[in-house]
Amino acid sequence: MNFCSDCGESVIKKIPEGDNRERHVCPGCETIHYQNPKVIAGVLPVYGEKILLCKRAIEPRHGYWTLPAGFLENGESSMDGALRECIEEANARVINPELYALFDIPQINQVYVFYRANLAAPDFGPSLESSEVALFDEADIPWAELAFPVVELALDHYLRDRKSGQFAVKHEQISRPWKSRRN
Repeated sequence: MNFCSDCGESVIKKIPEGDNRERHVCPGCETIHYQNPKVIAGVLPVYGEKILLCKRAIEPRHGYWTLPAGFLENGESSMDGALRECIEEANARVINPELYALFDIPQINQVYVFYRANLAAPDFGPSLESSEVALFDEADIPWAELAFPVVELALDHYLRDRKSGQFAVKHEQISRPWKSRRN
């Protein structure tokens, strides 16, 4: 951040009185500009034994596969955002969503919230954000073409949990460098 969004003056970095972190502060109007992590909400959609994935038609990671997910909007619950993203990216509606995983990625200021849900029907398709949408058996998941490490992690947890039939909520911090569990 270079300029104050309230008055346009150049901002400085300092620890405001009563705070314990360096912030962008406007010396002119004294506005403190807080920057907080972005929340990404998504769905791990399942139909029978298959998992729905979307091939990204947008950056970042254009052409790679992912779970339907995206940035949470203001005024939206994490579940509402996850369901909206599933419709926007996969033209798919899910039923019985349940909180499944929370992944913290502090290095890039992101928090991912995934819901596990069933597709209401095998109705889905590409969108402006996805060039392809497909159901995958475990053996056919394109592991080498997944867009983000967090997607691999969510899929790994789900496939392991599916074998036991126990789907406890996951909470994990992802650190860099990412080490794939598939190599």
